[in-house]
Amino acid sequence: MRSMNFIDLFAGAGGLSEGFIRAGYRPIAHVELDNAACFTLRTRAVYHFLKDSGRIKEYYSYLKGEINRSDLYQKAPQEVLNSVINAAIGKNNRAIFKAIDSLRNSAQIDLIVGGPPCQAYSYIGRAALKHKKDEDERTTLYIQYGRFLKKYQPKLFVFENVPGIKTAGNGKYYKNLKAYFKKLGYNIDDRLINSHDFGVIQNRHRVIIMGWKEDIDFSYPEFETVQHAWNRNTIFHDLPFIKPGYKERFCKYACEPNNYLTDHEIRNGIDFITQHITRPHNKRDLVIYKMAINALENDGKRLKNNEIPKENRTQKNTTDFLDRFKVVNLTPHTMIAHIAKDGHHFIHPDKRQLRSISIREAARIQSFPDDFYFEGTKENQNRTPAFRQIGNAVPPLLSTIIAKGILRQLKNI
Repeated sequence: MRSMNFIDLFAGAGGLSEGFIRAGYRPIAHVELDNAACFTLRTRAVYHFLKDSGRIKEYYSYLKGEINRSDLYQKAPQEVLNSVINAAIGKNNRAIFKAIDSLRNSAQIDLIVGGPPCQAYSYIGRAALKHKKDEDERTTLYIQYGRFLKKYQPKLFVFENVPGIKTAGNGKYYKNLKAYFKKLGYNIDDRLINSHDFGVIQNRHRVIIMGWKEDIDFSYPEFETVQHAWNRNTIFHDLPFIKPGYKERFCKYACEPNNYLTDHEIRNGIDFITQHITRPHNKRDLVIYKMAINALENDGKRLKNNEIPKENRTQKNTTDFLDRFKVVNLTPHTMIAHIAKDGHHFIHPDKRQLRSISIREAARIQSFPDDFYFEGTKENQNRTPAFRQIGNAVPPLLSTIIAKGILRQLKNI
């Protein structure tokens, strides 16, 4: 089979794309609104170009800070950079179509992947939106997704979102979504998937919706799950000891990798680590972090905000969201974009380091490889946007399994 061409909508940092590229698919375009995420996508596009061209050391020079971002981008053809389209889906679709058409040169689009912002469907997001208008426009972004299906008529699509998409609005949005895609000529099926069952070291439940043209003899792939004992210590195994506020651009690994890190392409060729950087913390927060680690180590429980002595408490709310301070457990809890605002929900378990997790640790929880660089809008000012992008991403390990499953199914037709 020839390489399948795909478009990534609502691309974020490119977690879905990364898996499909690993499986041999060819990206035509990535469409994303967030400016910082677009820089991340461009940097990764240049990485793939340089790797395929046998010039990967030039990319490593960028990771080490020996060249700047502009220098890196000059090492790839303009069409590589143009494949990232920084635009709002729904407002400039015609302009986006024009940009994609110039990139594909009449080549067929075989697949569209992506997932609209999930906040309006998530349980926490719905609670936060109660005081706002009843009909959040994000609940109907699937219609915009469908306009790309209508325009390019791909054989298949993959639509990722939170489980709440099936129950939001008492199920009306999901019912309308299925009816809409059916009207466009696609059969629809879905699975509720926990990334942990596929080797990602994190409990992360998501609905993966697939659609395929009604004239294709296709059915939803069966994915083989993995029984494993890999945990937080497995993915933090070789990372050096650092303190709050560490901000060196790169550093050496602490030791050789274990089999998980090499087999799952986390450690994938470089002999140094980037973005193992951390937030600074004030003394009051560090006192609470130590309490939270002790509660988990000694009692096997989470520290609740109303259990913190009043003189140490930094959060006044003692009735809602009591689990504001969370230590990363052996099986980490779901990585979320809130980590961009503070690190309280992702405290490192080592009292000697006493800090929230680094960008690289968050990326590893999401199964991103160590040579994946998360950008900001300005160089070297990327901690907050990096955390946001990681929290919103699809784990590349999961997307690789989905991509390979689709290929197996197509080869059986």
